[in-house]
Amino acid sequence: MPTDPDDDRPPRGHLPPVPGLDELDRRLADVGTFIRSQRETASMSVRRLAELAGVSNPYLSQIERGLRKPSADILQQIAKALQISAETLYVRAGLLADDPAVNAVRDAIARDRALTPEQRRALIQVYESFVGTTTD
Repeated sequence: MPTDPDDDRPPRGHLPPVPGLDELDRRLADVGTFIRSQRETASMSVRRLAELAGVSNPYLSQIERGLRKPSADILQQIAKALQISAETLYVRAGLLADDPAVNAVRDAIARDRALTPEQRRALIQVYESFVGTTTD
């Protein structure tokens, strides 16, 4: 079937680019990388985190690689299993507006390898009690 040179539609089977998709891909990769980093900081295997969060091993692995977009409920389960702020994961996934000042403090606490998961959770709770925000 000959093609019309004046037809500017994409070839059949090809979808036009979706605006904002690059941003979505970046956020998916960011939340996945952050989850992996927190899991490694906690010296936890993918299998153990998946078990604690109530998700399958392959699904968690796909989230960490930025291939799946987890729901807010799944992010909350993962945050609880990692003993970190669910709000931090929500922001990284694009589900919640970003407040750079508040998130910088939470991120610093979450990245501090000298703290145990319990200490990180306690510090975040104390911080949030002072600034008036909650994570769960």
